[in-house]
Amino acid sequence: MNQERVIFHIDVNNAFLSWTAVEMLNQGYKTDIRTIPSVIGGDEAKRCGIVVAKSPVAKKYGVVTAETLYSARKKCPKLEVFPADHSLYNRESDKLYEYFLTLTPQVERYSVDECFLDMSGMRYLHEDILLFANEIKNEIYAKFGVTVNIGIANCKLCAKMASDFEKPNKIHTLFPGEVKTKMWPLPVSELFMVGKSSSDKLINLGIKTIGDLANADYGMLKRYFKSVAITMHNYANGIDDSLVISERAKNKSISTTETLVTDITDKAVLKKVLKRQSEEVGRDLRKQGFYARCIAIILRTGKFVNYTHQMKLVNATNISDDIYKFAVELLNKAYQGEPIRLIGIRLTDFHLENTKQLSLFDNYKTETTDKVQKVVDSINDKFGTNSIIPASILEEKDCKD
Repeated sequence: MNQERVIFHIDVNNAFLSWTAVEMLNQGYKTDIRTIPSVIGGDEAKRCGIVVAKSPVAKKYGVVTAETLYSARKKCPKLEVFPADHSLYNRESDKLYEYFLTLTPQVERYSVDECFLDMSGMRYLHEDILLFANEIKNEIYAKFGVTVNIGIANCKLCAKMASDFEKPNKIHTLFPGEVKTKMWPLPVSELFMVGKSSSDKLINLGIKTIGDLANADYGMLKRYFKSVAITMHNYANGIDDSLVISERAKNKSISTTETLVTDITDKAVLKKVLKRQSEEVGRDLRKQGFYARCIAIILRTGKFVNYTHQMKLVNATNISDDIYKFAVELLNKAYQGEPIRLIGIRLTDFHLENTKQLSLFDNYKTETTDKVQKVVDSINDKFGTNSIIPASILEEKDCKD
């Protein structure tokens, strides 16, 4: 076992339903909704009436995440539906995050219900890392009333893959010597980052398992998948050098996300949402007096797979149109036609000034743009956030949640 790095990926089992169940029990509700056919779902009167999370009992009836509540009820007439409470989920996520910080300062929140922990230094304090993981798992249940899966590996990719093995309430390892036996036999669609469009293309190329992908000719992969090929090939071989970066060590960030009423495949609609979001984060950035040099778009597919694509800018900016231009560039590079359920923008790497070297004409244009932005911002501050917005945004309000 390679002991140079030890990365944990800890994922709350069925987080939304579990957190709701614990809160209801704390409020005096007599039944643990995890033990009955139940789901967390949207408003059935609206188009967002879908299953967000399901209990193990509901799963036995064939209820699946993202299906309509109408369909779920046909499978399970006694199904009980409870509304989502995102403020509760955020509070519980924060509690868990603070607990993880008592174990190691290197904690990276991947999503509301999962975190990466760099436990490399812990091997000197805990000789048996599996025993230590089991103690953590049991303590989480005792403190917070929820079960978790823990994946342990030498890199983030393998730790996440390991935590997705058999559930719930399990600990799995995926160290370099285990990749061939534990990961390679899995369908290629189960490799992190490979979505439906990519997996369908791989299968058509005769690449059906992760092992097939790991042993595929890289030149051929590059012809079909361009710049993504190297990441796919590395991941299939269990190679990932990315670091666990604590939120407390990160630069400040400004972000916004939006869950769409229905899964969207129309890129034009996604661009309209990005346009409005660019206005929002750009305005927040200017209010704080910063320029950003890193921009990322956040995508979540209809199957709740998260993707983040980012770029480092040559010159920092706080202009909404610039942010939108780069966001669209990222979307054009990353989007492969999959149904998108959530989309967002995140800005990081802040600077107090724009260090761009400008010609006299460029400088004039930049100053003019800055002045226009300040006027628009001041009007919106005085008369309301949406007093002045681009005309294109007016056409996409039907996409809002």
